[in-house]
Amino acid sequence: MRLYFVAGEASADNHGAALMKALRRSNVDLKFLGRGGPQMKAVAGAPFNNWIDKSGVLGLWEVVKHYGYFRKQFADTLAEITQSKPDAVVLIDYPGFNLRLACALHGKKRARKIIYYISPQVWAWNRGRITKIARWIDLMLCIFPFEPELYREAGLRAVFVGHPMIDRLRERKIDIERDPNLIALLPGSRLREVRKIFPVLIETARDLRKVKPDLRFETAAASPKLAATMKEMWHRQDVDATIKTGETAELMQRASVGIIASGSATLEAAHFRLAFVLVYKVACPTYLAARLVVSVKYLGMPNVIAGREVVPEFIQHRARPRAIAQAVLRLLNDKTARDRMISNFDAVIASLGAGGASERAAKAILDELA
Repeated sequence: MRLYFVAGEASADNHGAALMKALRRSNVDLKFLGRGGPQMKAVAGAPFNNWIDKSGVLGLWEVVKHYGYFRKQFADTLAEITQSKPDAVVLIDYPGFNLRLACALHGKKRARKIIYYISPQVWAWNRGRITKIARWIDLMLCIFPFEPELYREAGLRAVFVGHPMIDRLRERKIDIERDPNLIALLPGSRLREVRKIFPVLIETARDLRKVKPDLRFETAAASPKLAATMKEMWHRQDVDATIKTGETAELMQRASVGIIASGSATLEAAHFRLAFVLVYKVACPTYLAARLVVSVKYLGMPNVIAGREVVPEFIQHRARPRAIAQAVLRLLNDKTARDRMISNFDAVIASLGAGGASERAAKAILDELA
């Protein structure tokens, strides 16, 4: 049985590799093809295509700037699927590329089944598109509990499999006490994010140090290259900080409070019960374009899942260092507020399932093909 995967970002590479491993354990004879990242390639072997370094761009301008590259990759992907005739195409997140691919595949009937894992968050930016998506896709695998009903209403088979991060983060749990004077600064995993958000975090650290001189600051970079950029930005300021590479989970368990960019890190922090405030800032054209289509009240997933503001959000023009510092000080000084936030985190994480998302997703895929 041949399965063709498409994943375009580092997080999807993690989820895709875990899914592949779960499928391998099913005792079904499977061959994996497609494109993703180094972890998926390690499971699939040749001729799987590792394209993550170029495919994982962020923001409207970045996509426009690399339009020629993506157009070629889209055509190449269609050609590979047409030639390989897979039993199923498994699309993992990456909606800008994968939803267009699903539409093109449906029209030409190039694969027996089209399955989407890590359901696209169309409920946030274009609910009206769900009806179209239902025509293109055979099975939607959802990681948030409120999603299946939205797709089923449009006639699309949808299964809640749980969030795959639960198993991954559970393995990284350590027994350690929190440092009451340590603040975690997590400005995102992409260079474009860091350049926009990290200067705000540095200024916030400066304001916090004026009020509490004993505070220390630590940040975890997603890669050595990103760590070097962050060190260069930090050295221009007069606030000391420790910058490490790839130790986000450990930092989230040692710090007392965090300042975190919107993204998957917000759910990771909630899992590790780290009280935090959310910050996000992008280029003005990207923000204005997003304002036209985004229909949800909150940006952070803990808030979206809870349906209310569990975590303070400082977005775009509201991402001012003084205001962020005040919110951090409240969490540092008010144990009741901090405990309330953590209690809400426990409820949010419990709603994501008790683990085993990759196994449930693998079973759903094989059941669909059967």
